Amino acid sequence: MGLRATIEQKIKILKVYGDSALVIYQIRGDWEVRDSKLIKYCDLVAELVKGFKEMTFNYLSQEENQLADALATLASMFKASKETEIMPLQMSIYEVHPHCFSIEKESDG
Repeated sequence: MGLRATIEQKIKILKVYGDSALVIYQIRGDWEVRDSKLIKYCDLVAELVKGFKEMTFNYLSQEENQLADALATLASMFKASKETEIMPLQMSIYEVHPHCFSIEKESDG
């Protein structure tokens, strides 16, 4: 679980974003937890939250979460161990779709 990893790294302030309204709102306490498996999960998260000075859970729609989904897909493609050094990834976000840059204007109209 990612929360345990952040606790091990001694991170004290954390903002969590997720695209499951059910999970986010139940963990925040906005919605009641009824499923017995989710009750245990929420109890575990509540215990882990005690290891942070400040923590927030934020809902993002799936449309707003496309970058995170793409990064998760990319991360799943790497086979790495603790000894593997992975170089930082630099990204640019353009307002125009990349295929528009490859369109050339014809001289005869």
